[in-house]
Amino acid sequence: MSAEETRQSLDIDSIKELWSKTYNREGKPDWSHIFKYYHQDIVFQDTIQRIDGIDDFIAMCNRLTKRTKQLKMEILHIAQNDNVIMFDWIMTMMFKKYPSTPLYGSTRLVLGENGQIIEHRDYYDLWGDIFNNIPHFGRIYRKFLVKKFG
Repeated sequence: MSAEETRQSLDIDSIKELWSKTYNREGKPDWSHIFKYYHQDIVFQDTIQRIDGIDDFIAMCNRLTKRTKQLKMEILHIAQNDNVIMFDWIMTMMFKKYPSTPLYGSTRLVLGENGQIIEHRDYYDLWGDIFNNIPHFGRIYRKFLVKKFG
């Protein structure tokens, strides 16, 4: 049986189920069960990088696993419109030497003709969420943003 035959179709319910298995309540994340849902030519993009192709995407996931002690994700809201699935989340990253850092963001998944994820885009404010955990610095950072951009 091929991977395509054993792969369930992606929708709101399957995303919730698959992503809840990815981010463990205790221990490191494990993406191995969702890689088959990604197209070979996946384009992943977030605040800090753009990744082209499944091999580089898997390598990025493995690097994140190595860097964190634990990683949790809570999906807050999820919606689907045709071949686009979007969800809001809180991801809490626990590092070996630093305090837990919650990141608030959204993910947009675009499904290709074969039902696999061809585009994966994460949206979040990496520096704002990190700086919020540094006493006094978060307030200075926000003031700077308002003064320069708001």
